[in-house]
Amino acid sequence: MSKAVYLDYAAATPVDESVFLAMKPYFTEQFYNPSATYLSAKQVSSDVDHARQQVSSLLGVRPAEIIFTAGGTEANNLAISGVMQKHPGSHVVASCVEHDSVLLTAQQYDHSLLPVNEDGRIKLDELDKLIRDDTVLVSIMYANNELGTVMPLRKAAKIISDIRDDRRKRNVDTPLYFHTDACQAGLYLDIHCARLGVDMMTLNGGKMYGPKQSGVLYVKTGTQLGPLIRGGGQEWGKRSGTENVAGIVGFACALRSAIENQKDHNLRLKKLQDAFIRGLASISTDIVINGSTQYRTPNNVHITIPAYDNERLMMELDEDGVMCAVGSACSASNDEPSHVLKAIGLSDQDAQSSLRFTFGKSTAQSDIEYTLEVLKKRLQAHV
Repeated sequence: MSKAVYLDYAAATPVDESVFLAMKPYFTEQFYNPSATYLSAKQVSSDVDHARQQVSSLLGVRPAEIIFTAGGTEANNLAISGVMQKHPGSHVVASCVEHDSVLLTAQQYDHSLLPVNEDGRIKLDELDKLIRDDTVLVSIMYANNELGTVMPLRKAAKIISDIRDDRRKRNVDTPLYFHTDACQAGLYLDIHCARLGVDMMTLNGGKMYGPKQSGVLYVKTGTQLGPLIRGGGQEWGKRSGTENVAGIVGFACALRSAIENQKDHNLRLKKLQDAFIRGLASISTDIVINGSTQYRTPNNVHITIPAYDNERLMMELDEDGVMCAVGSACSASNDEPSHVLKAIGLSDQDAQSSLRFTFGKSTAQSDIEYTLEVLKKRLQAHV
């Protein structure tokens, strides 16, 4: 192996050095339980409050609307099951390309799936048809974890707002909440909650150079949400358990860095993305870029190479030092074709001939060139 190139940033990002340094004291000298009553513990509790204030300010919301969780999966489960337990027998709508933490949770209840087009974007004209008078929740991800496709959240929010207005006129008292899984969006997109028009939003620190098992669920004031974890009543009674202070502080630091550096980060990644796509076209005209080319995060290139087994090709690339993915890391052990790729119309065979490359802070132009070189070599060896 002559070079190591990591191109799976959608699966995990390394903890940024500034984030690590911010977290470090809470593993050692500042280890106190924030719920304890002595002065040292009260200082730690104050640090948690400061992190919450920081996160809420960055998202344009109130501190009391922030719930710290152990990552995106828990936050998604809390958003859906928390609402549904408050409204038993109600209906939920989710897009058909959601992360499994949304889909599998929604499947526990009366639910409908919103289809997508061949680019992986939701069919907005189908949304109002799926929302019934007993629909209490709509969940649509902001950026897809496999394709990088960005969803039209503001337009969806307008449809949902119009349905709320219609319900009020007809004296239908069922609330209608709008949740988005923004785990893949924090580094690249506007996540100001009011501008998006969402009532709940999930973020994941492990996807934006923060610690794994750190996350946030924003919950707009007035949203009826029950807890999944009961105990000491932390996080406004919505998520009990001794606070992961290091994770909370690290998350806040990572979020601030993500938003402050977003413009420069995006410009650099877009250049790498464009160069990679041009290089792929020069290797073979058979390579297909999946997902929208217009509405896409700048870190993602998802391809199909017809008639090539993606797992074999991924392992061959790994032997050359290039780390990429055959799909979502959370479902990598599943032999079934990706539900996202099937939803955009790919056959099982093409879905199993697809690879995901995602770039990050450490990705250089030389990494792109090397990856194209070894990919070309491997494809030629298969001819």
